[in-house]
Amino acid sequence: MQPIISIKGLSKTYAGGFRALKAIDLDIRRGEIFALLGPNGAGKTTLISIVCGIVNSTEGVVTADGHDIRRDFRAARAAIGLVPQELATDAFETVWATVRFSRGLFGKPADPAHLEKVLRSLSLWDRKDDKIMTLSGGMKRRVMIAKALSHEPTILFLDEPTAGVDVELRREMWAVVRSLRDTGVTIILTTHYIEEAEEMADRIGVIRGGELIVVEEKAALMRKLGRRQLTVHLAQPLALIPAGLAGYELTLADGGHDLVYAFDAQANDTGIAELLRRLGELGVGYRDLRTDQSSLEEIFVSLVRGAA
Repeated sequence: MQPIISIKGLSKTYAGGFRALKAIDLDIRRGEIFALLGPNGAGKTTLISIVCGIVNSTEGVVTADGHDIRRDFRAARAAIGLVPQELATDAFETVWATVRFSRGLFGKPADPAHLEKVLRSLSLWDRKDDKIMTLSGGMKRRVMIAKALSHEPTILFLDEPTAGVDVELRREMWAVVRSLRDTGVTIILTTHYIEEAEEMADRIGVIRGGELIVVEEKAALMRKLGRRQLTVHLAQPLALIPAGLAGYELTLADGGHDLVYAFDAQANDTGIAELLRRLGELGVGYRDLRTDQSSLEEIFVSLVRGAA
C-alpha cells in the first residue's frame, strides 16, 4: 500500500550552521498511529514543522497523501491537521466560532453537520457556545484537536497532545485518538510520556541528534531490544551474591529476598536452567520465580544513550 506520508533524504541546517535533521527517510502507513520519540532538541518538532509546511527543509522530498509539500503545497496542507504543543486560540471566541473559522481558512464550504460530529466526538458539543477562556486546560486541548479536524484532514499530527493534562484526562485523550484512527485518520504523535506510545502506537520511531535511529513495530521493538528479567524469590535472604554465581548477571533486590537475573530472551540458551541448577548445588533455596520484560521506557533510554 502506498504510504500516506513519504519522507526521503530530509535534512535541515539552520543559518547558524546547526544541523537539526540529517538525511531522514521515513514512510508513514495509511491508518496507523505512529509515535515519534526523542529527547528535547532531537528534531521531532522540526520534522513535523517541515511536513506541515511551517519550516522549509534544506534537502529532501516529502509527500503527504500523494502531494509534494513544495510543488503542491495547498493540496498537501489540506490533507494535514496539526495540533501544536502550545494552546493557541482566541480566548474570547466561542468553541463553535473557533472551529468554524478554522474550517474556512482552508477554503472549505460551511458544513455545520461535520463540525457537530467533530465536537460531539470530542465531548465538546455541550460547550460549543462557551468562550475558550472559560474552559479547562484539557477542554482547550480538545478544542485544538477539533480545529485541526475541522477541514477533514486524512493526516493528524499531535505534538505532545497530553502535555499538562492530568492522568484521567490523558486516558480520555488516548480513547479520542484511537477513535480518530478508527475513522481512517492517520495519527503521528510526539510525546514525552513513554507509556503513551506504549499504550497507543502501532509503530515507533526514535530520533536522536537529528537522526532517525530506529523505526519498528512496537511489539517487534520490545521483543528485539527488550531485556527480560528472572526474579528468584529466595527462601532465605542473602547479604551478598555467592561467589559461585559470579559468572551470571545478577543483582539482589528487596533487601536480599530476591535474586534478579537479566537475560536475552532471543538467545538460544538463556542460561536460566543452568542458573537454577547452580543455585541447587550451592544450597540456595527459592520459593517462586517470575519473569518480566523491559518496558518501552527502558528501551527508549538505552537507545537515546546509544547503548542499544
